[in-house]
Amino acid sequence: MKTSLKILICCLITSAVWTQQKPSVLVNPFIGSSNFGTTNPGPIAVRGMANVAPFNVAGPKNLPLEKDSRWLSTPYVHENTFLTGFSHINLSGVGCPELGVIIAMPTTGELVTDHLLYGTTYSNEKASVGYYSNVLDDYGIQVEATATTRTGVSKYSFPAGKANILLNLGLGLTNEQGAQVKVVSPTEIEGIRTIGSFCYYKPEESYPVYFVAQFSEPAETFGAWKKPRKYDGVEAQWMGYNGKTRIKEGFRKEVVGDSIGAYMSYHFDKPSVVEMKVGISYVSIENARENLEKETSGKSFDEIVDVTRQEWDNYLSKIEVEGGSQEQKTIFYTALYHTLIHPSTLNDANGEYPKMRTRETLRTDGTRYTAFSFWDTYRNYHQLMSLVYPKQQSDMIKSMLQIYDESGWLPKWELNATETTTMVGDPAGIVIADSYLRGIQDFDVEKAYRGMVKSAEQLENNPLRPGINDYLNKGYLTTKTTNSGSVSVTQEYNITDFAIAQLAKELDKKQDYKRFSKRSVSYRKLFDKEFNLLRPKNDDGSWLTPYNPETGANFIKNPGFIEGNAWQYTFMVAHDVKGLMKLMGGQKPFLGRLQDVFDNQQFDMTNEPDIAYPYLFNYVKGEEWRTSKTVSALLKKHFKNSPDGLPGNDDTGTMSAWAVFSMMGIYPVSPAEPYYALTTPTFDKVTIWLDQEYQKNQKLEIIKSGSAGGNDKVDFQVILDGKKIGSPFISHQELIKGKQLQFKME
Repeated sequence: MKTSLKILICCLITSAVWTQQKPSVLVNPFIGSSNFGTTNPGPIAVRGMANVAPFNVAGPKNLPLEKDSRWLSTPYVHENTFLTGFSHINLSGVGCPELGVIIAMPTTGELVTDHLLYGTTYSNEKASVGYYSNVLDDYGIQVEATATTRTGVSKYSFPAGKANILLNLGLGLTNEQGAQVKVVSPTEIEGIRTIGSFCYYKPEESYPVYFVAQFSEPAETFGAWKKPRKYDGVEAQWMGYNGKTRIKEGFRKEVVGDSIGAYMSYHFDKPSVVEMKVGISYVSIENARENLEKETSGKSFDEIVDVTRQEWDNYLSKIEVEGGSQEQKTIFYTALYHTLIHPSTLNDANGEYPKMRTRETLRTDGTRYTAFSFWDTYRNYHQLMSLVYPKQQSDMIKSMLQIYDESGWLPKWELNATETTTMVGDPAGIVIADSYLRGIQDFDVEKAYRGMVKSAEQLENNPLRPGINDYLNKGYLTTKTTNSGSVSVTQEYNITDFAIAQLAKELDKKQDYKRFSKRSVSYRKLFDKEFNLLRPKNDDGSWLTPYNPETGANFIKNPGFIEGNAWQYTFMVAHDVKGLMKLMGGQKPFLGRLQDVFDNQQFDMTNEPDIAYPYLFNYVKGEEWRTSKTVSALLKKHFKNSPDGLPGNDDTGTMSAWAVFSMMGIYPVSPAEPYYALTTPTFDKVTIWLDQEYQKNQKLEIIKSGSAGGNDKVDFQVILDGKKIGSPFISHQELIKGKQLQFKME
């Protein structure tokens, strides 16, 4: 009896420990660091400004970078073996190069400032949430790194002998140059690095990032370099960012120009540890120093790791999953982790941030977010934020309206208070309308609506809708309007107009609702019954001839579609599925053409336009099983617990958001329509802890019971709080008002 009791108690304790397992333990930061996922395993805080990433994409021993520029979109590629330092500000999961600057590198022996000479292979690589480490093979140095929101923290364990810590301001992911660095004391370096040519776009609009680096041990010698000359204790002029020249009194080492850096050198009689903290700011050196002090003062390296990890656990635990394999849990929580990196924090600890364009210093009471990749994220990402992190989504909307106030336009692809205008369409309004319709309404909706209508109707000097005159007059862009993407851009404008119409309806703007609803389906004029697909038109209204609907796959440029072809875009009209069905001749031809996309290998999981396609089977009665079958197969094929575990660019969390939703069994198939398509959940139980400021209930449970028994035609009943749902869709309001959504597998 006593033995049985002990076994029972032991089992209960084990069960309790398992249910309380912290989700950060399940995250694998290496997922997405290969296969063009462009994530990196370096530590970052939730929506952090700073990210200490191993930098291994600049060296002769690496992959042939010049053959594929997409490798340059990230500081780290898992296959690479030659490390040249650790960058402190980076982007995650993007398809264009930018940042990857303020690169620190510890070395031993005589000082060498050429990264191709001081670079080294590395081993014993480890990464977990808030922590990264490796050993530099040539030097025997163990590097450990962590981060706070605005500070990167590194710990270098040196062997006995000569040692150096270099800050290289010449190296980065893009071709802009220009920096200044000053050794303030034997324990501090401050400086500025020029950045701002995202996708090599508008390098003339570069801007500064400021930093302060502090060292736990005073250097014996220190200095700065500018190729090919090294400066030791030479007084120099300080060139301010705006070109103002002044002499700083009391400094010892300072350099301005391209390909520059600074160093701290030591001689250790025994193995020794040096900690380096690098504070970041987009406003000033003074703010960078204040960020560093506020976020790290009095905290040890290990304490910072613990605080950062706890913050991650607080956010990751908003969703709890039970059942499924350990690998599926790792895939799920790593995907959720990736969705909490961007948009990231722009403002300093004191609330200051740079104004759009002019970069004057402004102040915010909340969080000013940046890195808005809306062409990607309007499709599913912000819907996930609205459901699970509505306060963050609210602050993102408010950041968008700050950008509108400062620049006169809603953002398109904003980065660090600069509008890059990368990609196509006018997507910000979709995010705003969708968020409002999902119950996030604590922002100035009338201002937001004015901004949406402005971008939809201003005919001259409209940066968000190139070709707007043709769009309004003809209903579509032509091969003359643009030499690339005439059909897909028309579709993007349609989707935004649909979003405006839905918000207009909610705000009782009846005439606007009618006008924008009519505009939202003008893609129909580009439907060609010969192919049962969309097709570009010339300026005179004739079809583009000759025409191959497959042209455009694999990012090949073509007149009709951006990063895709007719197969990958024709069904990107989730707001008008019934209209598309009618064009195709009814449900049966629609179903056949949609299935053709998958059967003919035209579905592209690596890009956004067709990622909702698997859920469109739910619109055909009796064929809903195809959604579950297809989604399950795609999850299994493209999302893995390995460096190549993303299908391609994570696109600031969009691909990860697809996985999170799909594994929970719900998906926001039509942007600006607040409902979810249903599919078979991966887990037996999913608990979403709701935000009672925005959602009335404390939590929502998604339960899966029964088994499909290996049948491809997966059928299930959906029951919400004991009441059967007779549809493969559920509205957002129904979902968050409910307490339990049950999938009974049959």
